Amino acid sequence: MSSQSQYFPQSRPHPGETLTEKLEEMEMGPKEFALRTGKPEKTIIAVMKGESSITPDMAVQFENVTRIPANFWMNHQRSYDEYIAREKRKATIDEAVAWAKKFPLADMIKSGWLPPAATIQEKTMEMLAFFGFSNHAAWEDYYFKQQLKVAFRISLAQTKEPYSISAWLRKGELQAAELDANDYSEKKFRDALSKIKSIMARHPKDFFSKLQTSCLQAGVKLVHTPCINKAPINGATRWLNDTPLIQLSGRYKRNDSFWFTFFHEAGHILLHGKKDIFLENLEYSDKDTEKEQEADEFAIKWTLTKDEEKEIIEACPLTDAGIRKFAKKFTTHPAIIIGRLQHKKLIPYSFGREYIEPIIFVE
Repeated sequence: MSSQSQYFPQSRPHPGETLTEKLEEMEMGPKEFALRTGKPEKTIIAVMKGESSITPDMAVQFENVTRIPANFWMNHQRSYDEYIAREKRKATIDEAVAWAKKFPLADMIKSGWLPPAATIQEKTMEMLAFFGFSNHAAWEDYYFKQQLKVAFRISLAQTKEPYSISAWLRKGELQAAELDANDYSEKKFRDALSKIKSIMARHPKDFFSKLQTSCLQAGVKLVHTPCINKAPINGATRWLNDTPLIQLSGRYKRNDSFWFTFFHEAGHILLHGKKDIFLENLEYSDKDTEKEQEADEFAIKWTLTKDEEKEIIEACPLTDAGIRKFAKKFTTHPAIIIGRLQHKKLIPYSFGREYIEPIIFVE
């Protein structure tokens, strides 16, 4: 149930008010009532003033004197305590409104990441629930100050759009939580890459489900998280406890870019440690350019090696038959060949467009 759909009372008096009214009805003062209940007079006065709570022991003693059941006093106290807690919560929400406005709320609601909400306070509550934090200061401690480095080990403070990026990353974690993966096995994941390479070469309509299944069997969680406003990120790799997570956006919507990004992220898993977090196409203070280059080299090896690329270049100018022949020979997709040559400016971007396939996720 969405938080805003629940009903909470607008106000709730302290049970001390009820006790005061009852004592007036009984024509009994606090001193006599204290004597009859065996409680200090100052404690009774504090309750009547709303400065102290009624304990279970007191509720039982009050029952004997007032003839009002103990559960009435306890429920009254509980309702009041909840009301006070929610009033404090409202203040916390009000303080977090400015924080929530920094996120692309409309885009997140449109994408189904957040439920529809009428007021900014309700949207703020949903944002805190989305991240699993009780207040916005906890978000800053986590994403900016790295106070829980075992979970999130880089700071987004210096990135251009830390709020949107953190939302995109969080969505990936929520998606990953819904997946069941085998225990991670480096050997199984390395072995799976050959099968994945053949999926890349064929690029069937259900390519993503096949890719995701292969990864899960090796203990790697793979999720597709579409880009949201102000989060222009291709992919990310990180470890959630002992399970690696690859999060892809499919941002460029073309298969050559998608597959290169996947193998790049796979490279991070196999080449680098559990303590690293990698965000692609993004500048951040903890970015390790050497490791990024290593992941690029890994992706090149699995999509189209440098030797294979050289052989293709030597055969230029390329024909349709030549492109398809090389793609089959090297177990890759024609789009990979075209994309590589375009990237190196060896052919114009207008050449070979027919080989580029759009990325359509059928999950």
